Amino acid sequence: MNLNPKQVAAILAEQDNITILTHFHPDGDTLGSALALLRALRKMGKKVNFVNNDPVHRKYAYLWKGLKKQDFEEKFVVAVDIATEELLGDALKEQYAGKIDLSIDHHPSNTMFAKDTCLEGESAAAAEIIYYVIKELGVEFDGDMASCIYTGISTDTGCFKFRNTTARTFYIAGIMKELGADTETINEVMFEIKTRGELELERIMLEGMDYYFDDKLAIAVITQDMYKQTGTSEDECEYIASIPRQVAGVYVGVTIRERTNGTYKASVRTKPPIDASEICRAFGGGGHMNAAGCRFDGTLEEFKNKFITVVGEVL
Repeated sequence: MNLNPKQVAAILAEQDNITILTHFHPDGDTLGSALALLRALRKMGKKVNFVNNDPVHRKYAYLWKGLKKQDFEEKFVVAVDIATEELLGDALKEQYAGKIDLSIDHHPSNTMFAKDTCLEGESAAAAEIIYYVIKELGVEFDGDMASCIYTGISTDTGCFKFRNTTARTFYIAGIMKELGADTETINEVMFEIKTRGELELERIMLEGMDYYFDDKLAIAVITQDMYKQTGTSEDECEYIASIPRQVAGVYVGVTIRERTNGTYKASVRTKPPIDASEICRAFGGGGHMNAAGCRFDGTLEEFKNKFITVVGEVL
C-alpha cells in the first residue's frame, strides 16, 4: 500500500529514536528533506539523527545549523529521496539493507524496498512531500525548516527551470518564503557562486566531452586526477551533471564521475521524449523521466561503451 502524508505522520507520531537516511553523493533535496523532517520531529521532543554515506559539500552547512548529534538506541529508520537501496552507498547499504521501516520518495522508479512507502511520483522534489508530512504532524514551521524545504525544492527543479516544476512547487516555495526561508542566500549559493577550481574542472571536462549519434548523446567524464588537478572534490560538482544536456541538439547528457573507491557514478539528463530512468535501469539505477542516476563497478571504457549501446537503442 502506498501511504499518503497523513498516514506517514501518524506512523512517525508513534515512533522515537529515529534515524533518517540520505542517498549517497547527497544533494539539496535528500539533505533538505532529511533535515526539515529531523527538525520537525525534534520539535515534537523525539530523538532523531540523520546519516549519509558520503561527505557533504560545505555549501549545505546551513541546513544543520545549531543541530548536534543525539545519543540513543536506534529503533526506527526512514529513507528520504531514495529510489533503491543501491543509492544508499556501500556503507549504508551494508548496514541498512532490508531494515528500512519507511521510505518517503518522489521517484517513480522506487523499488518499494522499505516496509512502508510514501511515493508521490508527480512531486518535483521529496521536500514537497515532507512539507505535507510536517503539516500533518502539526508542527509549526520556523525559518530553518523553511530553508530546508526550499533548498530541496529549488535544487531538484534547477531553480524552477526543469520540466518537473508544477504550480504546487511554486505554491510551496512561496509559503516557505513567507515562513522565513532565506531564498536570496540559498539561490546565490546553489546557483550562482562557483570557485575557481570548479570553473577549471568544468573547462577540463568540456574539453574532453565526446559526442555520438549525430550529437544527440554527449558523454563527459570527471576523474579523480581531475579533482586533484583543480583542487576540487566529488561533492563540489553536483551541478555539473546538467551541463552536457545544455548543448543544442543533445537529447541525452551523461556525466560519469570516478569515485574514490574506483567505481563510477553516472548522472543522466535527457530532453523529451527520452526517458532517463529507462536508461539507468539498465545499470540497476533509476530516477525521473529527465533526470536519473546509476553506478558501475567495471572500467570506465566498459561503462562508456555500455552507455553508448543502451542510449543507441533508446534513440
